[in-house]
Amino acid sequence: MSRLKAPTERHLVNRIGWLRAAVLGANDGILSTGSLIVGVAAAAAQHHEVLVAGVAALVAGAMSMAAGEYVSVSSQADTEKADLARESEELREFPKYEHEELAQIYVKRGLDHQLAKKVANQLMKKDALGAHARDELGINSISTARPVQAALTSAASFTAGAAMPLLVTLFSPLNMLVASVSVTSLASLALLGAIGARVGGANMLIAAGRVTFWGAFAMAVTAGIGSLFGTTAG
Repeated sequence: MSRLKAPTERHLVNRIGWLRAAVLGANDGILSTGSLIVGVAAAAAQHHEVLVAGVAALVAGAMSMAAGEYVSVSSQADTEKADLARESEELREFPKYEHEELAQIYVKRGLDHQLAKKVANQLMKKDALGAHARDELGINSISTARPVQAALTSAASFTAGAAMPLLVTLFSPLNMLVASVSVTSLASLALLGAIGARVGGANMLIAAGRVTFWGAFAMAVTAGIGSLFGTTAG
């Protein structure tokens, strides 16, 4: 008699929170810092001026990403806390209504009414607020907002991304700066897009192509603006 072997399940949805912040931060670090360096270099700036601009972009960008993520995710966390507090109060004041409300959610998912009521009753006996948070409000351990984690992840990943075009600037001669930073930045963006897609279980080719296209567009625009201002100033 053969025994059925349970398949190994690999669900990637629990990576969404940190993956989004990490990919966004690194992508923004490479793209914004690389584009700025290309734009400044195209304006016929001196090598040390390009380096200063790159360092300033790295520091300002990392702080901006951290602050932006913290404020944004904190707002989400505040909304979740307010919803949970409101739900907790409703459970105390209207337990029968809340029980029926939860049962109706399960009815809409395919259970008959009697079974839905039994399921709602058992879940509410164990953790009424948790059941309503998960099935009524859509709040669970995966989607719960974590402001500090998001801020630190974004700042660190931005710094890591921005360091790449900055290092290329440090070691590249001025006459090769625009080309070398552009090529390495686009290659890094493509690699980052592919890695992010791989970790998240998405299509690697599509992700890499998408981020590379927008990176090339951004650098072309900043290079054009830098050249224009450099010519005008000259």
